[in-house]
Amino acid sequence: MKTKTLSAGIDTNTHTSLRKSLLALGLATTLGIAGSFGARGEALVERPWDEIVAAADGQTVYWNAWAGDEKGNAFIAWAGEQVRERYGVRIEHVKLTDTAEAVSRVVAERAAGRDEGGTVDLIWINGANFVTMKEQGLLFGPFTQILPNYELVDEDNPSNIIDFTVAIDGMAAPWRVAQLAFVYDSARVDRDSLPGSIPAMLDWARDNPGRLTHPNARNFLGATFLKQALHALAPDTSVLYEEASDATYAEATAPLWEWYEAIRPHFWRGGDEFPGSSADLDRLLDDGEIEIAVTLNPATAALLSETGLLPDTARVFFLDGGTIGNTSFVAIPYNAANKEGAMVVSNFLMSPLAQARAQDPTVLGAFTVLDMDALDDDARALFDAASAHPAMPGPDDIADVQMESHPSWMTRLTQDWEARTSR
Repeated sequence: MKTKTLSAGIDTNTHTSLRKSLLALGLATTLGIAGSFGARGEALVERPWDEIVAAADGQTVYWNAWAGDEKGNAFIAWAGEQVRERYGVRIEHVKLTDTAEAVSRVVAERAAGRDEGGTVDLIWINGANFVTMKEQGLLFGPFTQILPNYELVDEDNPSNIIDFTVAIDGMAAPWRVAQLAFVYDSARVDRDSLPGSIPAMLDWARDNPGRLTHPNARNFLGATFLKQALHALAPDTSVLYEEASDATYAEATAPLWEWYEAIRPHFWRGGDEFPGSSADLDRLLDDGEIEIAVTLNPATAALLSETGLLPDTARVFFLDGGTIGNTSFVAIPYNAANKEGAMVVSNFLMSPLAQARAQDPTVLGAFTVLDMDALDDDARALFDAASAHPAMPGPDDIADVQMESHPSWMTRLTQDWEARTSR
């Protein structure tokens, strides 16, 4: 827990060492991901913050970000208005359908020898795309240690400092959290009757046939549901944070598939069909065809009830002991033309003002990366207002975040699931 508090509008130059946090959690050594800090950009990050802010004035930051969500697009536009007014920095949203598009652009620029003046200044990134850029030396940094608002980040949440078992090492700034949760209609189902664990979910499904399902595992949400079951049932969860081998995969997943074969006949439509997306799943819940829907956004009940896609009695719950979560980051390519501006934008996205607005279910419904204990009363008040919706879980309601497994596990699980359900 941090002892220094910051207000909603005040920056500080003090920072918490990411390296120390990793070592304190015992994760860098345990997972074999300690790594070394990057070799690019040291001269820039050694400059005082006020000099970086001054240099950013007048820059246009080309932020390459997924554009598949209108609320997300609107939030990026709002952030652009804020940083232009406060710092003289413009944001140009380069709208992507796949983050790999931006990664490929940076790869092509390096191949062409364009090591300065690159066309990508900032990328919304995590998972395999972050790993690719980090391993290939395509990232600028480390830079988070000089961003004043990084002092507020909750480093006790492992997903804020480790991305799918890979240490961030200051090469990307966290800005929004996703965590597995479950949605139900409190007008139809009593909260105390809902399952609190993966094994209990099997008993619940037997007692409530056809009232549970998950998206197709080719969808990230469907695959995460399987990973959550794997985390709960694997004999040794430590292997999940290493690349899966034939031997470790077979041993770890045997209990999962035994559980899945038992629960699948009790799914919606007997487990013969699966919704294609989270939106399809939410419609089934709204129509009363199912009673539990899985989500990666704990604000889903509030968000969808506000838009009329779920009733105002919709609520969320978590499994006992926590659920899988991951964090979205923004990273700066090594050859970005406007690094100072990109750092200013990264810092603003971690401000209490931006984080509280993002968490508001009427705006974005993205839970914060910040440590509430590090905020002063004025900053916490912003979050109190953003969390006032009756369907929003409060800070004490949010379960612990369980770290994502190595990406290889999801790849194998998806392939295995497709083979088993196509029979």
